[in-house]
Amino acid sequence: MKHMTIVPAISGHDLEQAWKEKLPDLLQPGDGCEVWADEKNPHSLNIHIDVAGHSLYSFDFHCTYMDDREVKVELADVQQGSRHIDEHHETVQQLIGDYVRRIRECAQQLKPLTHR
Repeated sequence: MKHMTIVPAISGHDLEQAWKEKLPDLLQPGDGCEVWADEKNPHSLNIHIDVAGHSLYSFDFHCTYMDDREVKVELADVQQGSRHIDEHHETVQQLIGDYVRRIRECAQQLKPLTHR
């Protein structure tokens, strides 16, 4: 028996808009974010987060719906100012973990839109 993947009930532009509205509410005050749909996969999003404060950290994540409720979040890039930096530094790892949790929380809060 072949396993069928259950895709989100919404995709593309509607999914992007929902994330643009919800994700900023889940970030730290002062953090900035951009969300845009992945052109290759209507059930994936690209997320850029600028961390508030003087650290000048920014993170790029790729978020893909594995089914209509669960997302896979992958780190694409970390920068400090205009420099790409090593993501293995303890402070950076803590920030990555925190933002991955917030991204997953956003997916959970959007379940009424994505779950069939």
